[in-house]
Amino acid sequence: MNSVAKVIEISAASSKSIEDAVENGIRRADKNLDNVEGAWIQDVKCVVKNGKIAEWRVQMKVTFILTE
Repeated sequence: MNSVAKVIEISAASSKSIEDAVENGIRRADKNLDNVEGAWIQDVKCVVKNGKIAEWRVQMKVTFILTE
């Protein structure tokens, strides 16, 4: 059987780390979508306040397999 995948683009953020931002995005995607298979991190940026990183933000494409 051949499978068909769909890719969506999402943004996620964390005040802790880039990894935490990615995990937040994946966790939320997995909660709302079935068969999440992976993610491609397209962009990473940070918000700076008073000379310190206040928040990490990631833009990612999440792949999930469509069911019949």
